[in-house]
Amino acid sequence: MTDKPLISLPDDDDAHFLQRLQPSRLILPIVIGLGVVGFMFWRSYKPGDLAPLAHARYAWLLVTLGVLLARDFGYIYRIRHIAERELNYRQSLDVIMIWEFASCVLPSAVGGTAVASFILHKEGITLGKSMAYVMVTALMDNLYYVIMVPLVVLIAGAGLYPHEALHSGFITTLRIMFLVSYVAVTAYAGLMLYAIFINPRSVRRVLVRLFSMLVLKRWRRKAYLHGQEMARASEQLRGNPAIYWWRAAASTFFVWTARYLVIGCLIAAFVPMDTDTFLFIFARNLTYKVLLLLAITPGGAGIVEGAFPTFFGKFIGTATLTSFMVLLYRVVTYYLYLVLGTVFLPRWVARVFAKGVKSEKLKTS
Repeated sequence: MTDKPLISLPDDDDAHFLQRLQPSRLILPIVIGLGVVGFMFWRSYKPGDLAPLAHARYAWLLVTLGVLLARDFGYIYRIRHIAERELNYRQSLDVIMIWEFASCVLPSAVGGTAVASFILHKEGITLGKSMAYVMVTALMDNLYYVIMVPLVVLIAGAGLYPHEALHSGFITTLRIMFLVSYVAVTAYAGLMLYAIFINPRSVRRVLVRLFSMLVLKRWRRKAYLHGQEMARASEQLRGNPAIYWWRAAASTFFVWTARYLVIGCLIAAFVPMDTDTFLFIFARNLTYKVLLLLAITPGGAGIVEGAFPTFFGKFIGTATLTSFMVLLYRVVTYYLYLVLGTVFLPRWVARVFAKGVKSEKLKTS
């Protein structure tokens, strides 16, 4: 048996994954995001505008920290449960941290889901199962959106849109975008449910025929592969008991609700707020998300910062304080995960490649 290095050389898929998450990719989103915030401060700063910071409600800051920790623990529990406990808690933590990191360095329209099945596969889960588990997370995320949108429309009504900050023409465009995105997410969730639980092969055939049209032909192979993934997911997931799906749904509701609570908690730490306003901010998060889904920059850098005052500025007060809230929000939900990702990624790469080498040694011994 010949000696081998501690870390094996990555194959083409591994190299592509590592190339997409290399540290140099952090520069662009950081420069864009901080550049936008810096411009906002430069344009709006007036002496005394940041006076409310001296009267911060530390209880709300602790609540914000608790919500962030609860969200991450919820994600860890969810992926471990969905993966049928094939991951231990250490592996689940690594998966979530790298998944979040990938969401920060890839365009928001792509997100960390694009590399999630690869991450799970490198943890020793078969590729078919990895795709199935990622499909469950995507299905649950979409169902949360489908169920919550009607509820927040009831809460906020016409106030779901920032009429005070945008002219009527753009509000109309935003309404259309919101409606189209909701219909698209609902249709996709329905397609996934049908494909997983009823007839995955018919969905695969429909996708192939649809993408055989001249305009869509260039994506035909991807559509076929997506149909194959649905078929594999169906075979893997159909036999799971009802408690599996209930826990997956409950943990998804928990993590996404926590995610949408962060902005309200941060604002409440510096600005007096009643319950109705807090719920209103939560509701407006869903229209805010529509813009982020369309962002083409890594982690939505620049788009998130630029749109924040439009959607939440009225609840904060001065433009300068709003700029500070944008920065604080991005620190705890974005830059924090960039830092954590640079810590977790090298250790994870060393661990999973070392595990691969051990497997190869056992096969050749």
